[in-house]
Amino acid sequence: MEFGTIEREIYVEASPEVVFQVVSSPDHLKKWWPDDARYDPTPGSTGEIVFGDPDAGGAVVPFTVVDARPPRRFSFRWTQPAGEVAAEGNSLLVTFDLTPSGGGTLLRMTETGFREMGWEIAVLEQQYREHVTGWDFYLPRLVSYAATVEVRA
Repeated sequence: MEFGTIEREIYVEASPEVVFQVVSSPDHLKKWWPDDARYDPTPGSTGEIVFGDPDAGGAVVPFTVVDARPPRRFSFRWTQPAGEVAAEGNSLLVTFDLTPSGGGTLLRMTETGFREMGWEIAVLEQQYREHVTGWDFYLPRLVSYAATVEVRA
């Protein structure tokens, strides 16, 4: 196994405008993925996403917006060490590419940078498998949630 890139394609029965909101807005993100999200969805913005209760073993993960081109692409870097600026080699890059398809949107999610992190092979394999499991759990939640969202004017 190469443990380098995770790619998923899913069809979402919502317009690219709605799907862009769902993958880029912190208020929408926390409805299907993390328990909390705090960042401005503009390129260069930094913040964090939170999984679980940080006081009870949960995780606060740094988050940096890389690209935001509504309604076609949203990307961010995450998982860099606390206090470090997210860059290639110290963080993972997640990109959501959105393409109109029929009455909905084809969403292509790509997560890259696993090999560049410099992890020992056992850590690389564990992190990669955890992220595969995570995306396989959370992306269907995105699909269900997007169906409930209305377009903002």
